[in-house]
Amino acid sequence: MRNVNPPELARREFLGLAGATALAGAMAAGAQGAQAPGPRRLVVIVADTFRADHLGCYGSKSVKTPHLDALAGESVLFENFYADGLPTIPCRRVYHTGRTIIPMRKHGGWIPLKGDRKTIARILRTKGFRTGFIADTYHYFKPAMNFHQGFHSWQWVRGQEFDPWRSGPANAVDPKKHMPAHLWNPGYDGRMRQYMLNTLERKSEDDYFCARTLAAGLEWLERNRDARRTMLWLDTFDPHEPWDAPPRFQRLYYDKYPAERTLFGYGVRHSDIKKEDLPWIRALYAAECSFVDERVGLFMDGLRKLGLLDETVVVFTTDHGTHLGEEGCVQKTPALLNSCVARLPLLIRHPDKRFAGKRVSALLSAADLMPTLLDLVGVSYNGPLDGQSFWPVVTGQKAGFHDHVITEFGGFAAVRTERWHYFQSIRPRGCLERSFVEKQAAAIKKGTRGAPHLYDLKADPGETTNVALEHLDVVADLQALLRKRFGG
Repeated sequence: MRNVNPPELARREFLGLAGATALAGAMAAGAQGAQAPGPRRLVVIVADTFRADHLGCYGSKSVKTPHLDALAGESVLFENFYADGLPTIPCRRVYHTGRTIIPMRKHGGWIPLKGDRKTIARILRTKGFRTGFIADTYHYFKPAMNFHQGFHSWQWVRGQEFDPWRSGPANAVDPKKHMPAHLWNPGYDGRMRQYMLNTLERKSEDDYFCARTLAAGLEWLERNRDARRTMLWLDTFDPHEPWDAPPRFQRLYYDKYPAERTLFGYGVRHSDIKKEDLPWIRALYAAECSFVDERVGLFMDGLRKLGLLDETVVVFTTDHGTHLGEEGCVQKTPALLNSCVARLPLLIRHPDKRFAGKRVSALLSAADLMPTLLDLVGVSYNGPLDGQSFWPVVTGQKAGFHDHVITEFGGFAAVRTERWHYFQSIRPRGCLERSFVEKQAAAIKKGTRGAPHLYDLKADPGETTNVALEHLDVVADLQALLRKRFGG
């Protein structure tokens, strides 16, 4: 991503104006007895289902993400940021409220956002921020979901996945032409038919949903640059399934796709996927990641051209990852809460260049993100929060953070410490006892999906070998942490 700088004189004038504006804001805040303001703008970008290990800045050697890697070079990169509750809507409830949803049997999982909840949009609005929300993640806008509450403006970019946006003509598309015959089934056909109708009129890369969302975000920032302080929340469903990136990105990774426009998404039965399908499935996902990367790069270039970047905090993250053949699994599944699903990329670009390129290894939870965002823009909030700002770890004011973090998804839970990653079912009575794991010995040895899993991250950072039976004392200690959180 090219760095475009204004002429030096214009830059000095701009910085002088920005400094004067900041000073005036600080004086006003002081007069009111308020907390001194931070950067004027906050932009949060959530890209659904983006595996951390598919970014070059997180170690990928094969997936091309030059723009996000460049952003990482200007940002603080958090190496161990983990989900709280999964999947899509549970995660967003945590991000927007700063409240954990674990255990879900108490707090609920995939449910609307209650109207009395204090969200980041509501809090910032009361502090003088003009707030915008633009998303193509259609789950936000299902009846009564209510995630737009508190925003001054919101925009739904329609058509992702199975959003019932377009109807007919049904015979205008044929999913069978876009997948191997052995993967077809009637349920998949219906789902994919809706997606294909939604994309029937697509003509260029600018018409893809991710592109439209990020472009709309730039337009919003330009229209609202008069506001004293702004917060923009952008949420794109890519690289979530269906994996259908522009052809030039797909050609970066594979040249023998089963069809001219090969599609892969929800509805395919895992038992129908063959080993020879994995290369093109992985390529489709990698292409989606590279496409999102380019569009984020264009968005960042736009921020620079608008002259807004030097007063804006930019955040990039996701809600969860996915499986791409690990332990025979494609797509995320609760029974396999590996780090490829539970670990999230998180980049935070602060206008203060002292933080550029810093990497933080502390264990963090998704519940900590909202309090940290408030902290970054200088907003204090005394209401109930389960997370806490981790920015003091970045500045060196705090040496450590959590000694463990917990993730829950569909009746399974994972606990992550500095050395260990462990997950198992949390629903059968007595399951959080060492004896449960001993009874599961045959399933563990066989590699049965749903069996308890323990990984030694020091010896096996790629999480390839389940060592639960070799470290039953460690398992018992980690089960105790789960038992404390979920009960017996």
